[in-house]
Order: sequence, then structure tokens, then C-alpha cells
Amino acid sequence: MWRLFYNIVLLVVSPVIVAILLAKRRCRRGLLQRLGWETGSFGSFGFSCLSGWLRSTERYKPDEPNIPDQPDRPVIWVHAVSLGEVVAVTPLVNELHRRHPECRLVVSTVTETGREAVEQRLAGVADHCYAPLDFPWVVSRFIERLQPCLYLFVETELWPNLLWQLRRRGVPTALVNGRLSTRSFTRQQWAPLRAFYRTMLQTLSLCLMQTDRDVERIIALGAEASRVRRTGNIKFDQPIPAVTEGGATRAHLGLQDSEQLFVAGSTHPGEEETIVECYRVLVTQCPSAVLLLAPRHIERAESVEAMIRARGFAVQRRSTIGQAGALRSTGPRVLVLDSRGELSVIYREAVVAFVGGTLVPVGGHNLLEPALWAKPVLFGPYTDHCAEIADLLIQAGGGRRVLHGEDLTQQVITLFSDGEERGRMGRSARQVVEQNQGALQQTLEAIDRLLTQQQGTSGSPLSDRSLSLMAGR
Repeated sequence: MWRLFYNIVLLVVSPVIVAILLAKRRCRRGLLQRLGWETGSFGSFGFSCLSGWLRSTERYKPDEPNIPDQPDRPVIWVHAVSLGEVVAVTPLVNELHRRHPECRLVVSTVTETGREAVEQRLAGVADHCYAPLDFPWVVSRFIERLQPCLYLFVETELWPNLLWQLRRRGVPTALVNGRLSTRSFTRQQWAPLRAFYRTMLQTLSLCLMQTDRDVERIIALGAEASRVRRTGNIKFDQPIPAVTEGGATRAHLGLQDSEQLFVAGSTHPGEEETIVECYRVLVTQCPSAVLLLAPRHIERAESVEAMIRARGFAVQRRSTIGQAGALRSTGPRVLVLDSRGELSVIYREAVVAFVGGTLVPVGGHNLLEPALWAKPVLFGPYTDHCAEIADLLIQAGGGRRVLHGEDLTQQVITLFSDGEERGRMGRSARQVVEQNQGALQQTLEAIDRLLTQQQGTSGSPLSDRSLSLMAGR
């Protein structure tokens, strides 16, 4: 019943889903592949006008599916929605590649930022493809082509038709680094939704959750307790980013030796204005301070730059620094990070770091990136997506929660003027990372046990063939 109801609703709202994806530039590329159509197939479905429009949009490239048929190699399929999830799962994919060299790893994403992260961080390790939209015919075609022997997905990215189809074909599925925010858990507690979620969660072979709270919540929603484990958060196992030649060092950011950098990362509309006003007060106390703003979505760089100029500050984009003819700026100014993949390294140069999505009700982004570099971490009241990490940082004294703009300003000024306190906070933040590592190893052990169990019990020809290849490694 639930499957029929879900697919009827999905069919009714499908025009809205496609329209939303077309409207979002970061989701537009890959849409043909996500719909199950290869390059040039729009015409055969009578959508030549849409195809022409899509091909004419900025930055369009053909949707060439990066999943060539290799029937003799078992495929481990890892799904990570976007940039944050790809960053989190990169060490896991690297380790799976090392442990299972006979397997082919395919990482799917939804957004272009996710694709770029896969290609940058997992080059030579995993192939990339865009995840199929959850229409039954699209999912069926995708699975038939990919022939996975194992499906891993990150942080509770549940897609009903995909999970139902994988279960029907005998493919084991595992939720990795799972979490359930308070908002989503409360919504899912509604009786009809809880029954619907139970039908999905009972398809899962394994649920590897970040915290005890997440374990309790997913069992309450219908997951079988025997299949649920608390493994911790694999984000604690992220390696310190490599600083490459030509990367985002102080010199490449155009900073003078005496200048001090205030980094506000992964910011959203509504908090960027607050941060700029904080910087306005900061430079009256610390004239050598420079602000670097890193919008969560870099396609907003132009509007962010316009907002900063309207407030009277000199502004420079990261992409123009060092270019021929570009002026070398000095004095109070704001740098806008309009490049991908550099923020985690730029935190190394920060005196103080603020992590965005927390002064507005987004839920927060990766608080561990500045903590890895032993930097004081500031964040706002909205940390539902990273609640455990925020609490650990506060308890250890490595992070501070600010409630509003005035509070942010006071904390930043205090830390800029007190090097001893900055050092103490930074060391405490780094200790939080080190003391909570180990989730990656527990996750890998659980996945290996799942593969061993599946090899012994599977009745699926596909799984028997693929897993027998894996067992011979």
C-alpha cells in the first residue's frame, strides 16, 4: 500500500521536482543522467526544446554517465548527497579501495559541488555518477546497469524506491554515519509517516549511527534493533588537509605578514550581513584584521560581493587575487572565497573561525574543519545538524556558541586581543577531534562483517557472483 501511495504522489509532483532541479544551478548539471536519459535522448522523448534550453545554460556539459560496464568487477556503490557528505565519506572510500582492490567503487552525488569533490578527492579511487531520481523506472534502469553488490549511503539519505528495488534484488544496504536531527525525527513521529518510514528502514541490512541518541531514534522509527550499531562520527577521522603548492596559503590570499585573518566559512544569507557588521567593529579595535567570507554556495559570490561593497568595504574575490593587472589590496578589506575545495585549508590561516549555517536556522556545517587546525571555533544557536560536535567543543572549551550579532562581535574582539586564550581554545578544539577518532575503523569492520554474512546467506545470483569475487581477494 505504501509503495503504491508513494509512487502516485511522486508521479503527481514530478513536474514540480524537475522544475526545482532546473531552477537550481548547482543541481542542473547531471539532470539528464538523474532522469535515466543519456546524452541526446531528450529528442526521442519529445523534449527537444527542454534539451536545447538546458544545453544553452551556463556551464552546461554533456551528461556522460561515468559508469562504464565492467561486469567482471563487483561494484560497491556509495551515495553522498553533496560536498559535506563527500568530504565525510572520503576516508571511508579510500580505505575500501585499499581493502578491496578487486572492487570498483562508484560514488553518486546530487549536486555539482559533490561531483567536483569526488573528482578532486577521489581521483583514481572511485568513479562518479549522479544519483538517480527516485522514480521506479529510473531506479530500476540504473541498478540494472550498475549491478552493485553493496550499497552504502551517508547520513540518512533515504529513497524508498531505490531501497525497495535493492532489497528485491538481494543487494545489501547500509546506512553509514547515520544521524536524525531533532526536527526530522519530530516530523517523522507523525503516525502515518512513522509507518511509511518503517517500510523503508526494514529494508536496511545495517544502520551505523553517530550517537546513542541517533540509535534510539532510528529504532523508534522502525529499524530492527539487531541491525543498528553506534559507530561514532567518521568526520572525526578526517585527515588534516594537505597544503599543496599554489594552494590557499597566506601569500596566495594576498595577506601581509602582520595581518590577522578572521574566517567565516559556509555562510548563508542573513548571517553574512551580521558577520560584515561584526568586522566593522573589529577593525576599529584591530586594524590589521582581514575578513574572509566563504559562502556555502559559491554561485552567490557576486551578490555577496555587492552586499559588502554597499557597506563600504573594499572587497576582492579569491579567484582574482594574483591575476595580472589585479591591484594588491592592503588595509581593512573582505575576501570572498569563490573557489571550491579550499576552505578546509584556509582555516589553517585563521586567527578565529566562525562556521556558518548556525546564525540562521539551517542547522550548521562542519565544525571540525577549523578544529583540525587547532583554531577557536565560534558558531551560532542553530546547530541541529552538528549538535554532538557543538556540545563536545563547548564542554572542552574549544568552541563557543554565540546567540546573536552583538555576541559574535564581542567574542571575536576578545579572542583577537588575547593570544593566550586563543591558543588554549585551539588546543582544546584539536583534542576533541583526537579523542573521538575511531569511527572509521568501526564502520569498516561492520561493513566487512556484512559482506561476509551476505556471502554465506545470499540466494541472489548477482550477490553470489559478486561476493565470491570479493572473497577471493
